[in-house]
Amino acid sequence: MTESTHVSSTAAPTPTLDRRGWAALLTIGFGVAVVIMDATIVNVALPVVMADLHLTGADAQWLNASYALVFAAVLITVGRLGDLHGRRRFFAAGMVLFMAASLVAGLSGGAAQLVVARLVQGLGAAMVVPSTLSTLNATFTGRARTIGFAVWGSAIGGMAAIGPLLGGWLATDVSWRWAFWLNIPVGLLVLLGIVRAVPETRDATAAPGTDAWGVALSAVGMGGIVFALIESSWFGWVRQDSGALSPVPFALAGGVLALVAFVVVETRRAAAGRHVLVDLALLRVRTFRAGIVAALIVAFGEFGLLFTLPLLLQGTLGYSALGTGGVILCLAMGTFLVSGALPQLARRMSQRAIVQTGLALEAIAVGGLALSVSTSITAVALCLWLFLYGIGVGMATAQLTSLLLSDVPVNESGQASGLQSTVRQLGSALGVALLGGLLVSTLAAATRRNLGALGLPAGTVDQLTAAVKDSAGTAIAGLQAAPGMHAAAAAAGDAMIHASQVTTGLAAVALAVGLVATFALPRRAGG
Repeated sequence: MTESTHVSSTAAPTPTLDRRGWAALLTIGFGVAVVIMDATIVNVALPVVMADLHLTGADAQWLNASYALVFAAVLITVGRLGDLHGRRRFFAAGMVLFMAASLVAGLSGGAAQLVVARLVQGLGAAMVVPSTLSTLNATFTGRARTIGFAVWGSAIGGMAAIGPLLGGWLATDVSWRWAFWLNIPVGLLVLLGIVRAVPETRDATAAPGTDAWGVALSAVGMGGIVFALIESSWFGWVRQDSGALSPVPFALAGGVLALVAFVVVETRRAAAGRHVLVDLALLRVRTFRAGIVAALIVAFGEFGLLFTLPLLLQGTLGYSALGTGGVILCLAMGTFLVSGALPQLARRMSQRAIVQTGLALEAIAVGGLALSVSTSITAVALCLWLFLYGIGVGMATAQLTSLLLSDVPVNESGQASGLQSTVRQLGSALGVALLGGLLVSTLAAATRRNLGALGLPAGTVDQLTAAVKDSAGTAIAGLQAAPGMHAAAAAAGDAMIHASQVTTGLAAVALAVGLVATFALPRRAGG
């Protein structure tokens, strides 16, 4: 980058990477990495947090849901605000907010403080992610852009896998509080990089004005839908005690209606020449439209797998939190390895071909895992499948993001980035909710069937099935250690294997569907 890009809001994107360009790129990579890492690091540390703070199951559910809710609800809004008022400014502000919330989270002495801190973390993260992506889109072109999106995508795929390893180590050997405090030193380095190297960019052509209705309807719509998806496994759709509807269908219906109203409002405002939160004309861009459909389906399969796999490893196969993180680290190794080769691949293959190759590898790896998982599967086999999967993630994630933004006008990159990130978050929530729900329901049915085949009394079958179901399989480890429960533990373990095969197989199918969806992407948007 040239010196002028640091101060100009309308500087031309650069096709080459000099020292300042690399510094900006690394700053962006570390910025998105710390946010993604925090979203996964807490999952492995959660059992320790629950025991230390005496959290209930509902508290634990909200600990994760609060972060995801705010993140999804405000992504579009803050992406557009970054376009208008400065992407670097929002990147820095989001990082400061994220660090402050991380400090409070680590100091938490109870559920309420921790959940509120996670809410604020979600807001900070929502400011960071679209700002980093739109800054990349506005700052780099050509080979520099290919490298930039490779770094961005590798940060997401790699840190999603490294997070569990760090979480397991911190929770086991240090303190779960450092799962939050670790964000502070990394965040300070990112802030230094923002000040020294990241250029300020904004949409200088945007018309003045605000779109309060667009902000409110998008937040209510996305918040309601994500709430329903996440909380359906806890509340259910119908109350067990009274048979009345739970809050879930009302939240889902309200979210869908709000999004329909959002589309109507934005369309009318655009037709009247008024300021809009999201220019829905973006959906007429074929590359963007086809890309976000593929991104939603891919996020469904990817994040559904990352949610269900640790439950199998820790609950049935005897892995510790640290051991689980070590196995999933193989995914990160594959992602990081292929990221270095992406610029060379982009010279020989179109971006669409790279995305399709990556998705094919992901589908093969997840399908192979579904077919080979058993109580006797070795760590080596698990690592090989996850390593192959990581290579696919490294190829697909960055290039799909780059490809779907390739024809979006630079001045609208913030709202486009926010919209595609929101779609990914919706896909992630769908994957966790649907694949997680399928895992639990299949596990319960198979456990009841297997225990009944042992000839156990009906009351015992009901009690053990409830324990396995309510813990999502983690109670199986306790059965394995209990005297006289070997047969019951084996029956429940076999049920968990079956449930994991079903859900992992469905994740593979989702990835294959995502691969098919990429054929709607044009060939001309090549590397």
